[in-house]
Amino acid sequence: MSKVEDYVARIEGTCGAEKDIIVTFKYDKKDEAIARILKKAKLKKTLAGIIFELSFRDISFRAYSSGKAIFRSIKNKEELHDILAALLL
Repeated sequence: MSKVEDYVARIEGTCGAEKDIIVTFKYDKKDEAIARILKKAKLKKTLAGIIFELSFRDISFRAYSSGKAIFRSIKNKEELHDILAALLL
């Protein structure tokens, strides 16, 4: 069974109100990760199929076809892990 760690290469940034967290997906899994996210999250806007403005569980974030996602206003690492698990697994 897959785990979040199978998709995520690294997480940068600090948790807390008004903080952005950058999640970088593993290079060999980035296309699969972005496809899974696009299936489960609500697409608000897209820019040339490169940048996707999304929302999931009242969390606003952007996913990039380059294999990164920027999550806004995540309170703690547990919340981020829960959201990533729901989107990727």
